[in-house]
Amino acid sequence: MLVAEDDPLTLAGIEILLDKTNFEIVAKVNSGAAALEILASARPDMLILDNSMPERTGLDVLRTLRNRGDNRPVILLTGSLNDLITKEAMQLGVNGIVIKSTAPRDLLVCLETVAQGRRWLDQEVMQRAMDLAMSPDLSTDPLDGLSSRERAVAALVQRGLRNKEIADELGLTEGTVKVHLHKVFDKLGVRSRTDLILLAQERGA
Repeated sequence: MLVAEDDPLTLAGIEILLDKTNFEIVAKVNSGAAALEILASARPDMLILDNSMPERTGLDVLRTLRNRGDNRPVILLTGSLNDLITKEAMQLGVNGIVIKSTAPRDLLVCLETVAQGRRWLDQEVMQRAMDLAMSPDLSTDPLDGLSSRERAVAALVQRGLRNKEIADELGLTEGTVKVHLHKVFDKLGVRSRTDLILLAQERGA
């Protein structure tokens, strides 16, 4: 598996936890960007991603993988989750979500569950996900109306990437990125990349 974690102490804890188990760490990186770069050579069958990394969060990496059609199991490791992140991670088909404070107890259980083809979520995360599902009227996320590809393009714009970089990231042409971006602008009622970034800041993204 690949472990992407920018905190050395947390990474060391994961290594100790997985020592003498059936789970082998084939690659360790400290940023989301590095995780995406090393995938082809490391060929991990599972990923553990810290959700608060530089150069791409764990959710960013998950979103990119799913938009590439890559469905290998992903476990998000996080200090805390807000409802928007929980909702999008669930929509993207995250396989596991583990809170860092309970990782010594829960991470191995999560990995074993996911390895069996099932989903494992922290109890608090599961309760919040159920509350969201039971209260759809509470959702005011303007990105809900976007397609998954439009959402991916919007997210990368919000991270400061230009059209060529977005095209490379998602395996598209620059022309296709422009088409998606115009649709995003129309659906969100914004006129520029700056407006889109400001909208993201208002959402707390």
